[in-house]
Amino acid sequence: MIQSTNFPLSSYCIKPFGSWDKLAEEIKALGLDGIEGIADPDDLDDTLSPSLVSGWHMTFYPDWLDFWRHDEKALLRKFRSWEEIGQVYRGTQPEDLMRQFRDDLALALRYRPPYMVFHVSDVSLEEGYTYKWFHTDKEVLDGAIDFINILLDGAEPTFDFLVENQWWPGFTFTEPEKTEYLLSGIKYPRVGIMLDTGHLMNANWSIRSQGDGIRYILSMIEKHGELAKRIYGVHFHQSVSGAYCRQAVGAVPADFPREYFPAFGYSYSHIQSIDRHRPWTDPECVRIIDRAEPKYLTHEISTSLKRPQLKAVGDQLRVIAKGYGK
Repeated sequence: MIQSTNFPLSSYCIKPFGSWDKLAEEIKALGLDGIEGIADPDDLDDTLSPSLVSGWHMTFYPDWLDFWRHDEKALLRKFRSWEEIGQVYRGTQPEDLMRQFRDDLALALRYRPPYMVFHVSDVSLEEGYTYKWFHTDKEVLDGAIDFINILLDGAEPTFDFLVENQWWPGFTFTEPEKTEYLLSGIKYPRVGIMLDTGHLMNANWSIRSQGDGIRYILSMIEKHGELAKRIYGVHFHQSVSGAYCRQAVGAVPADFPREYFPAFGYSYSHIQSIDRHRPWTDPECVRIIDRAEPKYLTHEISTSLKRPQLKAVGDQLRVIAKGYGK
């Protein structure tokens, strides 16, 4: 099993460590194999050694389907002008979106990662507050299948392509028939699942503890039957946020900014309060690893600074060791 932690290819994020080599030393000291890299297009530092890259998280836009469909009415409902749309998506045409993903794919292939991760969901800033969806799961799945098949057309099958579950419309890993629909629709031969444990917990507001979350995740794996064998990777973290959602979800705040970028900044803490990316502290979490049997285990922890992230990863690793009686 290849173990890694998430880390952006960013000058800002690597600066506290001094160099990629120093980060590699700390990663290895934890017993990890490397990082699951994600490119920061605005602050890219791609000078690291390929030996540090154990996986790749593809670029993503949380709200992308209307742009890909070039649905002008929907876009102008959410954005003030085509100028703002162009700023958000770095272009105004669907091919501009595809170009960015193709560039990201080309960059990833320089590092020869064993897997790549792709988000299959769609949510606007407004929907993140209201939970009143503009699109059905099937609409998002169909859009993602179309996009992925174009993106990977002609790609050599040198990596596993893993679809990641969210709690927004799209792929949630809560309904096996939709999981099967997504996997069977993608033509790439090495397609599997990146099961994100925190995201799956976010889908169930009745979860009140890590123990509840462990039981729910295991129940969803069991519900998927033979499809569970397609879980090639796990993003491992916990998110107990149902109480917050019951209090905060339902309506857009009265002082919500009209311009996109201020609105995005405004909503960031709200999303983090839902999707917490905290380390497991319940040793029973190893039951998830044992049941999923992933090839790739990514400790996807969020903290305010990058050095504390590695400390949090170390804390989670010790909890895992405790769960195995080590």
